[in-house]
Amino acid sequence: MRRIIHLVFSPASRLARLMIGEKRLACDPVQAEDTHRHLPVFVDQDDTACEGLWAIVDRLEGYYPDYPLVPEDEAMRRDALRWLDWAMGPMTAQITGCIVFEKANPRFTGAPSRSTPDMNVIRQGREALHAALLEIAPILEANGYLAGKVCTIADLALAANLSAMDYFGEVKWDDYPAIKEWYMRVKSRPCFRSLLADRVPGQPPVMHYVELDF
Repeated sequence: MRRIIHLVFSPASRLARLMIGEKRLACDPVQAEDTHRHLPVFVDQDDTACEGLWAIVDRLEGYYPDYPLVPEDEAMRRDALRWLDWAMGPMTAQITGCIVFEKANPRFTGAPSRSTPDMNVIRQGREALHAALLEIAPILEANGYLAGKVCTIADLALAANLSAMDYFGEVKWDDYPAIKEWYMRVKSRPCFRSLLADRVPGQPPVMHYVELDF
């Protein structure tokens, strides 16, 4: 049986799980116990272990091409990969990391342990999130998705970050109608079911986290 060894609030882990779901692959999610390992880790049915997000992307796109997430069109592919790079790089570090990694139990993020959340760091993350969503909203309003008219790895990467923040109620959806509409579409995809079932001890999600029409 396939396995994905992951951290619940890691955007890279969430993206890997979303991709696996989009590929229609049966796979057991396993919460990582060793947070120092190169996570996430996807173990395929032949026991091939792919460590790290980029190895997983390569495996899933190369071995399971029936449901492609990277567009064939050259311009769309460049755009999708640019958004992927931003979401898994600057967005994760400067936004999700500042908000979620401060609020969540480090066991589920892989972040260093700290005594209490630093509200100054969280405030910086919230400001960066607001600025980013203001830039993204017109693109989604015009195209429907980040890299064109269909859902790609770019949308899943953005959703991986936003879903982690949404667990804590950190996205003010009503302030960004185009992004809310897009997120409801992505959130309604079957690949999201695993993420919506996430729960961690002592930190339940906000009420609308599991709602598809919120």
